[in-house]
Parts: sequence; C-alpha cells; structure tokens
Amino acid sequence: MITHHTFDSLGEANHGWLNAKHHFSFANYYDPKKMSFGELLVINDDRIAPNTGFGKHPHDNMEIITIVRKGAISHEDSMGNKGRTTAGNVQVMSAGTGIMHSEHNYEDEETNIYQIWIMPKSKDIAPKWGSAEFPTESSKDKLKLLVSGDDDAPLQIHQDARIYTGTFNDHTTLIHQIKGQGYLLVSKGNIKIGDIEAVKGDGIAIKNEKEVSLDCHPDTEIILIEVPGLVEAR
Repeated sequence: MITHHTFDSLGEANHGWLNAKHHFSFANYYDPKKMSFGELLVINDDRIAPNTGFGKHPHDNMEIITIVRKGAISHEDSMGNKGRTTAGNVQVMSAGTGIMHSEHNYEDEETNIYQIWIMPKSKDIAPKWGSAEFPTESSKDKLKLLVSGDDDAPLQIHQDARIYTGTFNDHTTLIHQIKGQGYLLVSKGNIKIGDIEAVKGDGIAIKNEKEVSLDCHPDTEIILIEVPGLVEAR
C-alpha cells in the first residue's frame, strides 16, 4: 500500500523563528491518523530563522537524525561535542542514557532541515554524536545508503533502520527493494511511484510492498527511510 501525504496536508507550527511542518503528530499538532510509522516517530521539515535556534534541552533513548537542506546548523552537547553541519551534510545523535544539546542557526540566512526521530532497539546505550557528508553525485541505478543499524553506512544508529538518499540530475527510473516499510521524502523536484505524483515537500508512506519503482524527474532529490513494521502509536 502506498499513501501520498502532500506538503499542504502536513501539520504546521509557526513560532516566528521556527516554521515547522510535521509529517506525524508532534508537540501541539495531533492527528490520530498520523501517529508513529513503525519505529519512526518524527519527521519535521523545519525552517529556522537566521541567528536563532533550539536552546539547550534534554533527550534520552532516541535516535535523532538531522539532514541539512539549506544553510547550516551548529550543534553543541553535554558530552563536549561541537560541530557545524552545512547544507548537503547529515548529523546523527544517539541520546541513549541522556544528553543535553542545542541546535542553532548562526548563519545570515534561513536554515532548512529534516529532523527525524527513530526509536532505538535497546534502551540506555551510551550517547554519541557524529556527522557525514550527503552524497552529491548523481544517482543512477540505486539509492545510496547513508544511515543504518549496521556498519555498512557512513553513520550508524541503534535500530534496524536504513536511510537512503538519491540525487537525480537526469530522468531516472529504478527499482528499490523495501526492507520492512518505508517513508519517502521529496526534498527537491518531483517523483512518480505508481499512480502517485509527488513534489517537493511531500511524503509517501510505503507498507506491505517488497519493492517500488521510482520514476525520478530531472533535478530531483529524495530521502527514503526504512524501519521495522508497525508498532502501537505512542
């Protein structure tokens, strides 16, 4: 089953300094039809105004992935980690037993990120933080693995989940095998899956499908998140 979630149908919260679109229920946005998607709890499409950001706050037992689409995000945490992740790059924080962190846009332009939260398969692990470059070369016959629970990706998380990326300069059609269930984000351009035409900002939920055919138009970027099967909404 493939379900299309258009950008306009997403939850929204405008705090002035932060304009967020929520793919699933989050904070004051609640939709019983849009709760967790397997172990995937949060996808926020955040636009952060210049010289603002998230002050220091705590997390525990959560895998938090930040994909920077525009601008840059500056990270600092209670373990002493500091880093500036720029557009085209990705950072991962395993909150584990507990961590305090802040995320700021110290740039003179708006920063746009995808913030993704995934439940870990084990609680109370040691916290950690890391970053890696987002592949920028054009994809051809397969997506590129960026984050996984194994050692086969640049960034690791504590869950049997996988995050792929694809950048398509030319019109490209490819077949992708789905492990578990998937949620696809159109970061740029437009893509067709079956009868569904999705554009920038849209999300596509993929359940009970062993594979999908991705018809990617020129100048398109996508992110595919694969997670284990459905669990009860939290």
